[in-house]
Amino acid sequence: MRSITEIEYFDGVKILVRADFNVPIKNGAVTDDFRIRTALPTINFLCEKGAKVILMSHLEVKEGEKATLAPVAEVLKKLGREVKFISNIRDANEFIDHELDNGQCVLLENLRLNEGEKKNDRKFAEELASLADIFVNEAFSACHRKHASIVGVPKFLPSYAGFQLEKEVKNLSQAFNPAHPFIFILSGAKFETKLPLLEKFLRIADTVFVGGALANDIFKAKGYETGRSVVSDGSVDLSKYLSNPKLTVPVDVVIENNEIKAPDLLGKDEKIVDAGPATVESLRGKINAAKFILWNGPLGLYEDGFTAATAGVTRIVADHTSENKNVMSIVGGGDTVAAIESLGISDKFTFLSTGGGAMLDFLAQGNLPGIEALG
Repeated sequence: MRSITEIEYFDGVKILVRADFNVPIKNGAVTDDFRIRTALPTINFLCEKGAKVILMSHLEVKEGEKATLAPVAEVLKKLGREVKFISNIRDANEFIDHELDNGQCVLLENLRLNEGEKKNDRKFAEELASLADIFVNEAFSACHRKHASIVGVPKFLPSYAGFQLEKEVKNLSQAFNPAHPFIFILSGAKFETKLPLLEKFLRIADTVFVGGALANDIFKAKGYETGRSVVSDGSVDLSKYLSNPKLTVPVDVVIENNEIKAPDLLGKDEKIVDAGPATVESLRGKINAAKFILWNGPLGLYEDGFTAATAGVTRIVADHTSENKNVMSIVGGGDTVAAIESLGISDKFTFLSTGGGAMLDFLAQGNLPGIEALG
């Protein structure tokens, strides 16, 4: 894939940038601007070179919500990048051609409001491509989606990778040939989609710690009672992994009433909500011995306020990385990065990925549809 630094001419060139501004919005305000901030270096570079920049992104459409990107435009302005918000994509061509000056920027309305986006409709991709002369993908976290703005538009325009997309590929690729000892911390849910990843990294890593709801599946496979805890649908066979010495899981868990238990002592009406303090301490030694740390997903139900284990491991990884120049730490997943940002220690990690599902798919496959589409 070609970098935006390889674009030969910028002045007055219309450049369509696919960003990922699928950010949490509450009461009309963005509550986490991490993905917006990571896209700024590319946006500013293109504007400063004199290009006419057209930003586009999706935003998840949830029932009862307007799902507009207007609040993102306000955040961009607060971050120093003035942007004109265009609520109707069909009004964009005339404004871009006649009112947008070189070095200025517009933001299109939520792509998901057009059903052609998710369907990768050729006509919609052509409509988007007609707005510009060049396409730039700066949406790594959406590159696992075969949507019109990701894989359709590059068929019609010369295409390049933005700075963050380049960083994602470069840093995540380190996991395929890492320094050792290497610990992989994998949490979240839906083991049925993560088995290839588990199998791959049980071969590559020295330790694979599985937490979150994924650990509940392992507890269930071991014959433990899992009560009301989140588990996969039962079609996942984990039996062949249980005896692997590289695989580790929480040694204690927190249940809803904040009681700490051994994972094999759960009651039928109880629910695991977080990893316990002994688990965090057991990870400390493995993390502090590691030269390469890869982490995706919080250790508990972070969105429900069970953040203690995630915060504890966050501090351990941050301290170990900042104190040892030869240690690399790569972390991804929305809630995991949010935990790091909330503690104000993001600068202590080697790299924070914007991807959740995209990060996991890239690690499993070594490529993504959106990256392949760039050629």
